[in-house]
Amino acid sequence: MTDLGKIDRTVFERTIAPRLGADRDDVTLEPTHGVDFGVVDVDGRALVTATDPISILPPLGLERAARFALDLVLADVAVSGIAPSHLSICFTLPEELTDEQFATVWETIHTECVDLGVAVVTGHTARYTDPSYPWVGGATAMGVGDHDEIVRPDGAREGDRLLLTTGPAVESVGLLSTLFPEQLEVPDDVVADAQDRLEEVYCVRDALTAAAAGPVTAMHDVTEGGLAGALCEMADGAGVGFTIDREAVPMRPGVAEVCASLEIDPWAATSCGSLVIAVDPDGADDVVAALEDRGTVVAEVGRVESASGSTPGVSVDGEPLEHPGVDPSWDAYAELATE
Repeated sequence: MTDLGKIDRTVFERTIAPRLGADRDDVTLEPTHGVDFGVVDVDGRALVTATDPISILPPLGLERAARFALDLVLADVAVSGIAPSHLSICFTLPEELTDEQFATVWETIHTECVDLGVAVVTGHTARYTDPSYPWVGGATAMGVGDHDEIVRPDGAREGDRLLLTTGPAVESVGLLSTLFPEQLEVPDDVVADAQDRLEEVYCVRDALTAAAAGPVTAMHDVTEGGLAGALCEMADGAGVGFTIDREAVPMRPGVAEVCASLEIDPWAATSCGSLVIAVDPDGADDVVAALEDRGTVVAEVGRVESASGSTPGVSVDGEPLEHPGVDPSWDAYAELATE
């Protein structure tokens, strides 16, 4: 558990999964590795909920940092296909954040919530001596819908077509190139392309668009562990095989060059804003068209097959793909921050 980033599956299954408090019949989906949300039954309706840290990086500009932080929280409910509708948020602010700066953060969150139809229902806001950027709190997003409308990341079925929005490592490259531009050994035009990737790290509306256009059988956002991690988690959870065409995977401008300069695998690096979507074959073209109408980059990258023997997994151009285990963007950030 010494690696930066999320704990691995072994720690989750050994320490957390066996100890989940009271055993309640109304919990229809409890904490599960590779699943970003939980579900509670409330009088026959599904309450989908997810919790994430709040990360604010002032060098991004407070408005952009706040919008990014909010989208990260809401996305874990949106990938269920249920629109987030309520938000509980806690801020543990560093002393140096002024009232005026916090007002900018909060106004941005409020405006985006209004646009998405999300109400803030409770929270806590305070300054303390120890908190420091970027980790300044946490939030819980909620959405209410029908149980049979929920899209789970482990729902992929044999024959489904696999779509990918945006592409690998857009978040990692966008953040690192914006925070540490002078330390990247790439041309200025590549740095500029990489910085533009920060405009592609928002996926709440894409997730809801895909679910509405469906039928979508499974959806997973490409966060820690990157594209490789998301594919492996989805295939393993569903007990199926994924066959992926590497050439079909979109690579956004600046991503390959920055990843190469930092010696990180773009397929293993976190990429908020990217979604892996399994779609019934009859609905895949409709999902692609709906996402393209939003201006979202989307490509069909593979198919869902029956598992080889009894072991599910992912193959890329015929070669097995392993879960990276550790996200290399954390070490890259730590190294750049200390230079």
